Amino acid sequence: MKHRIPVHIICVAAALAAAAAHAQSTVYRWVDKDGKVQFTDSPPPADARSVTAKSMGGGGEDAGQVPFATQIAARRHPVTLYMSDDCGDYCTQGRALLAKRGIPFSEKNAQKNPADAEALRQAIGALEVPVLMVGTNVVKGYGEESWQAALDQAGYARTRLPGQPGPRPTDADAQPK
Repeated sequence: MKHRIPVHIICVAAALAAAAAHAQSTVYRWVDKDGKVQFTDSPPPADARSVTAKSMGGGGEDAGQVPFATQIAARRHPVTLYMSDDCGDYCTQGRALLAKRGIPFSEKNAQKNPADAEALRQAIGALEVPVLMVGTNVVKGYGEESWQAALDQAGYARTRLPGQPGPRPTDADAQPK
């Protein structure tokens, strides 16, 4: 007995395989010796002029691993965690909650960065941490129920998908200096 696979399944599989193979490819634009603009996926020859390279696809290394609903919520209601070096267990618990739900966030240190301190002062009128901002919704202090409610209201997924890496702070200021 012969088993046949419908053509549309083969086409979809081929398209997915091609997309995966080219998910993080580089496209080169260059001008050849005759003045014609060329586009290739391999580096141009040494005599090429006006060479530019552009990474294509993927949208970043984690974008494909973040649930679509989380991507939409992050665009509409970005999450910012205001903290300080001596925030203690409250900041640790807040980070753990965000990681458990797989939520990308910016981490702002109001103690180390004067711009972050001013932004926090503008948002809540004081320098108190932790503060969770979900879009324009501000939650002062850590309280699991209030943080969960703010994240739910913004449309974030309740749990992180299996295999989805935990979020990293998305702000360059969160990196150690």
